[in-house]
Amino acid sequence: MSRIGRKPISVPSGVEVKLDDHVITVKGPKGTLTRELHKDMIIEQNANEIEIKRPSEAKAHKSLHGLTRTLVANMVEGVTNGFTKELEIQGVGYRAAKQGKDLVMNLGYSHQVIMPEIEGVSIEVPNPNKIIISGPDKQVVGQFAAVVREKRPPEPYKGKGIRYVGEYVQRKEGKAGKGSKK
Repeated sequence: MSRIGRKPISVPSGVEVKLDDHVITVKGPKGTLTRELHKDMIIEQNANEIEIKRPSEAKAHKSLHGLTRTLVANMVEGVTNGFTKELEIQGVGYRAAKQGKDLVMNLGYSHQVIMPEIEGVSIEVPNPNKIIISGPDKQVVGQFAAVVREKRPPEPYKGKGIRYVGEYVQRKEGKAGKGSKK
């Protein structure tokens, strides 16, 4: 049996979980999330716990078991604490700023890169070289952070670009010049 799938999900106080057939709605202090889960999974809600069970030992049901439990656990975590992704910008003249609801970045192009804030995501720029993306939905936060990083991914020669905080970028040695052969 799936080790992840059989763990019960504890629902903290202040979080309301509503099951309607296979549509689960989780409401909490950070927002409301709704997701349609696979019709084969059995979802049981007790007082402060949610349990996910599978109908059979079929390979498809085994793989859906842990996935379904993780999706529901991430929804509960998201509406209570939320998720954040931190990005850092490295490079001379590379910087970010927040103008209204837009993220405006100078990334070495001839124009500024402007990204509007999408629904369910909030953007903070505490300093010109750091961007913090947060929201209740883990998938939306991660996808938006990936789209921002995609505007100028870190390059391996000088390390310039946008990277996640703590991301390691393997550096390469530059091309040897003409006179360097001995």
